[in-house]
Amino acid sequence: MKVAFTAIVLTSLLIPIHPTFAENEVKIIPDVVYGHKYGMALTFDVYQPQKQANGAAVLFMVSGGWYSKWTDPKNMLGWFKPLLDEGFTVFSVRHGSSPKFIIPEVVDDVRRSVRFIRLHSNEYGVRPDQLGVWGGSAGGHLSLVLGTTSDEGNPKAKDKVLQSSDRVAAVVAYYPPTDLREFVDEKSPYYHRFPALQFDADLADDFSPLLHVTQDDPPTLLIHGDQDQLVPISHSKNIMKQFQTQKVPAELLIIENAAHGFKGDDHSRASEAVVKWFKQHLLPQ
Repeated sequence: MKVAFTAIVLTSLLIPIHPTFAENEVKIIPDVVYGHKYGMALTFDVYQPQKQANGAAVLFMVSGGWYSKWTDPKNMLGWFKPLLDEGFTVFSVRHGSSPKFIIPEVVDDVRRSVRFIRLHSNEYGVRPDQLGVWGGSAGGHLSLVLGTTSDEGNPKAKDKVLQSSDRVAAVVAYYPPTDLREFVDEKSPYYHRFPALQFDADLADDFSPLLHVTQDDPPTLLIHGDQDQLVPISHSKNIMKQFQTQKVPAELLIIENAAHGFKGDDHSRASEAVVKWFKQHLLPQ
């Protein structure tokens, strides 16, 4: 199995796209701190449409190979434009990045981001029960972890953020790894290429969404290219079977001849599907 260099994954997700918005159409709130670890801030950027905001929000997981890269928020305007045009508020969430942090720590971060946004939802003009999550590759994995293993929070926690739920109402995942058990084996090329996978193999089940699908999971859209050599399409097909078994509203969009990282028409088709899915499942019908 061919393993591409991590930077390729990041590049496919975070290519700067020149914005086409007038300055008054979108308000950007950069570098909001939602937590701290090891003396460092965990941050997200907020993109608020200034016309016809619909009250729903989408959290985008900034993650490729579980690396989380900062970029000028203006460079992401084009990427989020289809959602912003429909009135969605977008949160671009960064987590503690590989190689410093491993997947169990990364998951804690993105859980906290959902809790923080729910707790402060009024400040951002969004409704706490209309939060969706979206990501590609590692970001897709994290999106599915949130969708399949969320909780209601700990009412006894001293930290108010941890008292809030990390549940989301809808999920979209591009070419996501759904079963980490094979990846955390030291004999796997993934284990050495992606340092975030270098954690206790006994915990792999806990972070494999495939193993946690239940009937109360949120509606989930999977989008995968049938020529993906980094994350085989079997990952999406296998979890799709579990969604069907548990009667979770779910769809798998297969993009023919597409590899890992959508471009051109493939990107446009996937983007249109993202907007349609969140409109269907986050907005009142």
